[in-house]
Amino acid sequence: MSDGKMPKWADVTLIPLISLLLAAFFSALVIWAIGESPWDALKLMVDGAIGSTYGWGYTLYYATNFIFTGLAVSIAFHARMFNIGGEGQAMIGGLGVALACLYIPWPHWTIALLGASVAAALFGAAWAAIPAFLQAKRGSHIVITTIMFNFIAAAVLNFLLIGALKVRGSMEPATAKFPEATHLPSFQDMFSFGENALFRGAPANVAFFVAIAACIALWALIWRTRLGYEIRAFGHSETAAKYAGISPTKIIMISMLISGGLAGMMAINNVQGEAERLVLNAVEGAGFIGIAVALMGRSHPFGVFLAAILFGFLYQGGAELALWTSIPREMIVVIQALVILFTGALDDMVRAPIERLFLAMGRKPKREEVV
Repeated sequence: MSDGKMPKWADVTLIPLISLLLAAFFSALVIWAIGESPWDALKLMVDGAIGSTYGWGYTLYYATNFIFTGLAVSIAFHARMFNIGGEGQAMIGGLGVALACLYIPWPHWTIALLGASVAAALFGAAWAAIPAFLQAKRGSHIVITTIMFNFIAAAVLNFLLIGALKVRGSMEPATAKFPEATHLPSFQDMFSFGENALFRGAPANVAFFVAIAACIALWALIWRTRLGYEIRAFGHSETAAKYAGISPTKIIMISMLISGGLAGMMAINNVQGEAERLVLNAVEGAGFIGIAVALMGRSHPFGVFLAAILFGFLYQGGAELALWTSIPREMIVVIQALVILFTGALDDMVRAPIERLFLAMGRKPKREEVV
Protein backbone atom coordinates (compact mmCIF):
# COMPACT_ATOMS: atom_id res chain seq x y z
CA MET A 1 0.00 0.00 0.00
CA SER A 2 1.28 3.48 -0.81
CA ASP A 3 -0.32 5.48 2.02
CA GLY A 4 -2.68 3.00 3.66
CA LYS A 5 -5.50 3.92 1.31
CA MET A 6 -4.67 2.37 -2.04
CA PRO A 7 -2.03 0.10 -3.60
CA LYS A 8 1.12 1.71 -4.95
CA TRP A 9 0.35 0.51 -8.48
CA ALA A 10 -2.96 2.40 -8.43
CA ASP A 11 -1.28 5.61 -7.35
CA VAL A 12 1.43 5.29 -10.00
CA THR A 13 -0.59 4.02 -12.97
CA LEU A 14 -4.36 4.10 -12.44
CA ILE A 15 -4.73 7.71 -11.30
CA PRO A 16 -2.52 9.19 -14.08
CA LEU A 17 -4.33 7.02 -16.65
CA ILE A 18 -7.78 8.22 -15.56
CA SER A 19 -6.54 11.82 -15.45
CA LEU A 20 -5.18 11.42 -18.97
CA LEU A 21 -8.47 9.98 -20.23
CA LEU A 22 -10.38 12.89 -18.71
CA ALA A 23 -8.00 15.36 -20.37
CA ALA A 24 -8.46 13.54 -23.70
CA PHE A 25 -12.25 13.64 -23.34
CA PHE A 26 -12.37 17.39 -22.72
CA SER A 27 -9.80 17.99 -25.46
CA ALA A 28 -12.09 16.13 -27.86
CA LEU A 29 -14.97 18.37 -26.79
CA VAL A 30 -12.91 21.49 -27.53
CA ILE A 31 -11.89 20.16 -30.98
CA TRP A 32 -15.51 19.26 -31.73
CA ALA A 33 -16.64 22.74 -30.61
CA ILE A 34 -14.40 24.44 -33.20
CA GLY A 35 -15.91 22.34 -35.98
CA GLU A 36 -13.32 19.57 -36.40
CA SER A 37 -13.64 15.84 -35.91
CA PRO A 38 -11.89 14.66 -32.72
CA TRP A 39 -11.40 11.18 -34.21
CA ASP A 40 -9.79 12.54 -37.39
CA ALA A 41 -7.62 14.84 -35.30
CA LEU A 42 -6.47 11.92 -33.15
CA LYS A 43 -5.63 9.79 -36.19
CA LEU A 44 -3.65 12.65 -37.72
CA MET A 45 -1.73 13.19 -34.50
CA VAL A 46 -0.92 9.49 -34.20
CA ASP A 47 0.16 9.21 -37.85
CA GLY A 48 2.26 12.38 -37.63
CA ALA A 49 3.93 11.63 -34.30
CA ILE A 50 4.48 7.86 -34.30
CA GLY A 51 3.31 6.67 -37.72
CA SER A 52 6.75 6.89 -39.31
CA THR A 53 10.39 7.02 -38.29
CA TYR A 54 10.35 10.71 -39.26
CA GLY A 55 7.54 11.36 -36.79
CA TRP A 56 9.23 9.25 -34.13
CA GLY A 57 12.42 11.25 -34.68
CA TYR A 58 10.67 14.50 -33.78
CA THR A 59 8.68 12.94 -30.94
CA LEU A 60 11.84 11.54 -29.33
CA TYR A 61 13.70 14.81 -29.91
CA TYR A 62 11.08 16.75 -27.94
CA ALA A 63 10.89 13.95 -25.37
CA THR A 64 14.64 14.21 -24.76
CA ASN A 65 14.26 17.85 -23.76
CA PHE A 66 11.35 17.01 -21.48
CA ILE A 67 13.17 14.11 -19.82
CA PHE A 68 15.99 16.39 -18.68
CA THR A 69 13.70 19.16 -17.43
CA GLY A 70 11.26 16.67 -15.90
CA LEU A 71 14.06 15.00 -13.96
CA ALA A 72 15.27 18.43 -12.84
CA VAL A 73 11.86 19.25 -11.37
CA SER A 74 11.52 15.76 -9.87
CA ILE A 75 14.68 15.86 -7.75
CA ALA A 76 13.59 19.22 -6.34
CA PHE A 77 10.11 17.80 -5.62
CA HIS A 78 11.66 15.02 -3.56
CA ALA A 79 13.29 17.68 -1.40
CA ARG A 80 9.96 19.54 -1.10
CA MET A 81 11.04 22.36 -3.40
CA PHE A 82 9.34 23.68 -6.52
CA ASN A 83 12.06 24.55 -9.03
CA ILE A 84 10.38 26.67 -11.70
CA GLY A 85 13.75 27.85 -12.96
CA GLY A 86 14.39 25.01 -15.40
CA GLU A 87 13.86 27.37 -18.33
CA GLY A 88 16.62 29.72 -17.24
CA GLN A 89 18.92 26.93 -16.12
CA ALA A 90 18.58 25.30 -19.55
CA MET A 91 19.41 28.64 -21.20
CA ILE A 92 22.56 29.03 -19.16
CA GLY A 93 23.40 25.38 -19.77
CA GLY A 94 23.22 26.17 -23.48
CA LEU A 95 25.75 28.94 -22.91
CA GLY A 96 28.07 26.40 -21.28
CA VAL A 97 27.67 24.05 -24.25
CA ALA A 98 28.40 26.86 -26.71
CA LEU A 99 31.56 27.98 -24.91
CA ALA A 100 32.80 24.40 -24.61
CA CYS A 101 32.15 23.60 -28.28
CA LEU A 102 33.46 26.88 -29.70
CA TYR A 103 36.61 27.41 -27.67
CA ILE A 104 37.90 23.92 -26.87
CA PRO A 105 39.41 21.89 -29.77
CA TRP A 106 37.72 18.52 -29.32
CA PRO A 107 39.18 15.62 -31.33
CA HIS A 108 35.95 13.60 -31.62
CA TRP A 109 32.23 13.97 -30.93
CA THR A 110 32.33 11.42 -28.10
CA ILE A 111 34.81 13.52 -26.15
CA ALA A 112 32.97 16.69 -27.13
CA LEU A 113 29.71 15.20 -25.84
CA LEU A 114 31.30 14.40 -22.50
CA GLY A 115 32.88 17.84 -22.21
CA ALA A 116 29.73 19.67 -23.30
CA SER A 117 27.62 17.63 -20.86
CA VAL A 118 29.89 18.59 -17.99
CA ALA A 119 29.86 22.25 -19.06
CA ALA A 120 26.07 22.28 -19.41
CA ALA A 121 25.61 20.66 -15.99
CA LEU A 122 28.06 23.03 -14.30
CA PHE A 123 26.52 26.16 -15.82
CA GLY A 124 22.98 25.00 -15.04
CA ALA A 125 23.95 24.05 -11.49
CA ALA A 126 25.69 27.38 -10.96
CA TRP A 127 22.55 29.23 -12.05
CA ALA A 128 20.43 27.16 -9.66
CA ALA A 129 22.92 27.61 -6.80
CA ILE A 130 22.00 31.27 -6.21
CA PRO A 131 18.27 30.69 -5.55
CA ALA A 132 19.23 27.61 -3.51
CA PHE A 133 21.58 29.66 -1.32
CA LEU A 134 18.93 32.34 -0.86
CA GLN A 135 16.43 29.67 0.20
CA ALA A 136 18.82 27.89 2.55
CA LYS A 137 20.41 30.91 4.19
CA ARG A 138 17.95 33.78 3.77
CA GLY A 139 14.61 32.01 3.65
CA SER A 140 13.75 33.42 0.21
CA HIS A 141 11.03 31.36 -1.45
CA ILE A 142 12.49 29.10 -4.14
CA VAL A 143 9.49 29.60 -6.45
CA ILE A 144 9.89 33.38 -6.54
CA THR A 145 13.66 33.40 -6.98
CA THR A 146 13.73 30.72 -9.70
CA ILE A 147 11.02 32.52 -11.68
CA MET A 148 13.00 35.76 -11.45
CA PHE A 149 16.18 34.02 -12.55
CA ASN A 150 14.43 32.81 -15.73
CA PHE A 151 14.09 36.42 -16.85
CA ILE A 152 17.66 37.25 -15.82
CA ALA A 153 18.96 34.27 -17.79
CA ALA A 154 17.05 35.39 -20.89
CA ALA A 155 18.51 38.90 -20.54
CA VAL A 156 22.05 37.56 -20.09
CA LEU A 157 21.74 35.31 -23.13
CA ASN A 158 20.28 38.11 -25.24
CA PHE A 159 23.11 40.43 -24.22
CA LEU A 160 25.77 37.90 -25.21
CA LEU A 161 24.15 36.83 -28.49
CA ILE A 162 23.87 40.40 -29.76
CA GLY A 163 27.32 41.23 -28.46
CA ALA A 164 30.35 39.12 -27.62
CA LEU A 165 29.15 35.81 -29.09
CA LYS A 166 27.50 37.11 -32.26
CA VAL A 167 29.19 36.33 -35.55
CA ARG A 168 30.88 39.44 -36.95
CA GLY A 169 28.93 40.86 -39.88
CA SER A 170 25.81 38.81 -39.12
CA MET A 171 22.51 40.32 -38.08
CA GLU A 172 21.26 37.13 -36.46
CA PRO A 173 21.58 36.86 -32.65
CA ALA A 174 23.38 33.52 -32.65
CA THR A 175 26.83 32.07 -32.23
CA ALA A 176 28.94 30.66 -35.03
CA LYS A 177 28.36 27.08 -36.14
CA PHE A 178 30.12 24.60 -33.90
CA PRO A 179 33.15 22.75 -35.37
CA GLU A 180 32.49 19.51 -37.22
CA ALA A 181 34.15 17.42 -34.50
CA THR A 182 31.48 18.46 -31.98
CA HIS A 183 28.47 17.49 -34.14
CA LEU A 184 26.48 14.68 -32.55
CA PRO A 185 25.27 11.76 -34.70
CA SER A 186 21.57 11.91 -35.44
CA PHE A 187 19.27 8.91 -35.47
CA GLN A 188 19.47 9.05 -39.26
CA ASP A 189 23.24 8.60 -39.02
CA MET A 190 22.92 5.82 -36.46
CA PHE A 191 20.06 3.76 -37.86
CA SER A 192 20.35 4.03 -41.64
CA PHE A 193 21.51 0.96 -43.53
CA GLY A 194 22.39 1.36 -47.18
CA GLU A 195 19.48 2.88 -49.05
CA ASN A 196 17.12 2.39 -46.11
CA ALA A 197 17.47 5.78 -44.41
CA LEU A 198 15.46 5.79 -41.20
CA PHE A 199 14.57 8.98 -39.32
CA ARG A 200 15.41 11.00 -42.44
CA GLY A 201 15.49 14.72 -41.60
CA ALA A 202 14.46 14.24 -37.95
CA PRO A 203 16.49 16.04 -35.23
CA ALA A 204 16.61 13.14 -32.72
CA ASN A 205 20.20 12.37 -31.81
CA VAL A 206 22.43 10.49 -29.40
CA ALA A 207 21.43 12.84 -26.57
CA PHE A 208 18.29 10.70 -26.19
CA PHE A 209 20.43 7.90 -24.78
CA VAL A 210 22.15 10.34 -22.44
CA ALA A 211 18.68 11.25 -21.15
CA ILE A 212 17.89 7.58 -20.54
CA ALA A 213 21.19 7.23 -18.65
CA ALA A 214 20.19 10.27 -16.57
CA CYS A 215 16.90 8.54 -15.66
CA ILE A 216 18.76 5.45 -14.45
CA ALA A 217 21.35 7.51 -12.56
CA LEU A 218 18.70 9.59 -10.79
CA TRP A 219 16.72 6.47 -9.85
CA ALA A 220 19.86 4.97 -8.33
CA LEU A 221 20.62 8.20 -6.48
CA ILE A 222 17.15 8.65 -5.00
CA TRP A 223 16.40 5.05 -4.02
CA ARG A 224 19.79 3.37 -3.65
CA THR A 225 22.03 5.87 -1.86
CA ARG A 226 22.22 7.47 1.56
CA LEU A 227 22.01 10.93 0.00
CA GLY A 228 18.81 9.95 -1.78
CA TYR A 229 17.33 8.71 1.51
CA GLU A 230 18.24 12.02 3.17
CA ILE A 231 16.63 13.98 0.33
CA ARG A 232 13.40 11.97 0.60
CA ALA A 233 13.40 12.18 4.39
CA PHE A 234 13.82 15.94 4.24
CA GLY A 235 10.99 16.16 1.71
CA HIS A 236 8.63 14.17 3.92
CA SER A 237 9.38 16.08 7.12
CA GLU A 238 11.99 18.77 7.63
CA THR A 239 11.55 18.62 11.40
CA ALA A 240 12.11 14.87 11.55
CA ALA A 241 15.07 15.14 9.18
CA LYS A 242 16.71 17.78 11.37
CA TYR A 243 16.10 15.63 14.44
CA ALA A 244 17.88 12.77 12.63
CA GLY A 245 20.90 14.99 11.99
CA ILE A 246 20.21 15.83 8.34
CA SER A 247 21.29 19.36 7.45
CA PRO A 248 18.57 21.36 5.64
CA THR A 249 21.19 23.61 4.06
CA LYS A 250 23.06 20.63 2.66
CA ILE A 251 19.92 19.03 1.20
CA ILE A 252 18.59 22.26 -0.31
CA MET A 253 21.92 23.09 -1.93
CA ILE A 254 22.68 19.59 -3.25
CA SER A 255 19.15 19.00 -4.52
CA MET A 256 19.06 22.31 -6.39
CA LEU A 257 22.56 21.82 -7.79
CA ILE A 258 21.53 18.44 -9.21
CA SER A 259 18.25 19.93 -10.44
CA GLY A 260 19.99 22.82 -12.19
CA GLY A 261 22.60 20.49 -13.67
CA LEU A 262 19.93 18.22 -15.18
CA ALA A 263 18.06 21.19 -16.64
CA GLY A 264 21.29 22.56 -18.09
CA MET A 265 22.07 19.22 -19.74
CA MET A 266 19.00 19.65 -21.93
CA ALA A 267 21.23 21.88 -24.06
CA ILE A 268 23.27 18.96 -25.38
CA ASN A 269 20.14 17.91 -27.26
CA ASN A 270 18.86 21.18 -28.71
CA VAL A 271 22.04 23.26 -28.84
CA GLN A 272 24.80 20.77 -29.62
CA GLY A 273 22.69 18.04 -31.18
CA GLU A 274 20.06 19.84 -33.26
CA ALA A 275 21.01 23.49 -33.91
CA GLU A 276 24.80 22.96 -33.64
CA ARG A 277 25.01 26.55 -32.43
CA LEU A 278 23.42 28.67 -29.70
CA VAL A 279 20.40 30.75 -30.73
CA LEU A 280 17.81 32.79 -28.90
CA ASN A 281 14.77 30.89 -27.58
CA ALA A 282 16.51 27.54 -27.97
CA VAL A 283 14.70 26.20 -24.89
CA GLU A 284 11.21 26.86 -26.34
CA GLY A 285 9.35 26.43 -23.07
CA ALA A 286 10.73 22.97 -22.25
CA GLY A 287 11.64 24.14 -18.75
CA PHE A 288 7.99 24.76 -17.94
CA ILE A 289 6.80 21.56 -19.65
CA GLY A 290 9.18 19.73 -17.31
CA ILE A 291 6.91 20.70 -14.40
CA ALA A 292 3.95 18.93 -16.02
CA VAL A 293 6.14 15.94 -16.90
CA ALA A 294 7.31 15.61 -13.28
CA LEU A 295 3.76 15.92 -11.96
CA MET A 296 2.39 13.33 -14.35
CA GLY A 297 5.36 11.02 -13.79
CA ARG A 298 4.94 11.21 -10.00
CA SER A 299 8.56 12.40 -9.74
CA HIS A 300 9.78 8.89 -10.56
CA PRO A 301 12.39 8.65 -13.35
CA PHE A 302 10.46 5.92 -15.19
CA GLY A 303 7.25 7.93 -14.90
CA VAL A 304 9.09 11.02 -16.13
CA PHE A 305 10.33 9.04 -19.14
CA LEU A 306 6.80 7.93 -20.08
CA ALA A 307 5.31 11.39 -19.50
CA ALA A 308 8.06 12.96 -21.63
CA ILE A 309 7.21 10.60 -24.49
CA LEU A 310 3.55 11.63 -24.16
CA PHE A 311 4.37 15.34 -24.30
CA GLY A 312 6.74 14.73 -27.20
CA PHE A 313 3.82 13.05 -28.95
CA LEU A 314 1.61 16.07 -28.20
CA TYR A 315 4.21 18.51 -29.52
CA GLN A 316 4.80 16.66 -32.78
CA GLY A 317 1.14 15.71 -33.19
CA GLY A 318 0.15 19.33 -32.62
CA ALA A 319 2.50 20.44 -35.37
CA GLU A 320 0.81 17.99 -37.74
CA LEU A 321 -2.64 19.28 -36.77
CA ALA A 322 -1.60 22.85 -37.50
CA LEU A 323 -0.10 21.83 -40.85
CA TRP A 324 -2.92 19.71 -42.26
CA THR A 325 -6.08 21.04 -40.61
CA SER A 326 -7.63 24.34 -39.65
CA ILE A 327 -6.89 23.58 -36.00
CA PRO A 328 -4.33 26.15 -34.80
CA ARG A 329 -1.11 24.99 -33.18
CA GLU A 330 -2.18 26.84 -30.06
CA MET A 331 -4.74 24.07 -29.66
CA ILE A 332 -1.96 21.82 -28.45
CA VAL A 333 -1.34 24.30 -25.63
CA VAL A 334 -4.97 23.82 -24.60
CA ILE A 335 -4.52 20.04 -24.61
CA GLN A 336 -1.31 20.34 -22.57
CA ALA A 337 -3.11 22.64 -20.14
CA LEU A 338 -5.88 20.09 -19.72
CA VAL A 339 -3.34 17.33 -19.06
CA ILE A 340 -1.63 19.52 -16.46
CA LEU A 341 -4.99 20.49 -14.96
CA PHE A 342 -6.15 16.92 -14.40
CA THR A 343 -2.78 15.44 -13.42
CA GLY A 344 -1.83 18.33 -11.16
CA ALA A 345 -4.42 20.80 -9.93
CA LEU A 346 -7.36 18.37 -10.00
CA ASP A 347 -5.43 15.33 -8.83
CA ASP A 348 -7.51 15.04 -5.65
CA MET A 349 -10.73 15.03 -7.70
CA VAL A 350 -9.59 11.75 -9.28
CA ARG A 351 -7.75 10.39 -6.26
CA ALA A 352 -10.50 10.75 -3.64
CA PRO A 353 -13.14 8.46 -5.25
CA ILE A 354 -10.51 5.84 -6.10
CA GLU A 355 -9.25 5.86 -2.52
CA ARG A 356 -12.82 5.40 -1.28
CA LEU A 357 -13.28 2.52 -3.73
CA PHE A 358 -10.17 0.70 -2.52
CA LEU A 359 -11.14 1.31 1.11
CA ALA A 360 -14.55 -0.18 0.45
CA MET A 361 -13.01 -3.17 -1.33
CA GLY A 362 -10.56 -3.77 1.50
CA ARG A 363 -13.05 -3.42 4.34
CA LYS A 364 -13.87 -6.84 5.77
CA PRO A 365 -17.13 -7.59 7.65
CA LYS A 366 -16.69 -8.07 11.38
CA ARG A 367 -17.01 -11.60 12.74
CA GLU A 368 -20.03 -12.20 14.87
CA GLU A 369 -19.25 -13.16 18.42
CA VAL A 370 -19.88 -16.79 19.20
CA VAL A 371 -21.90 -17.18 22.34
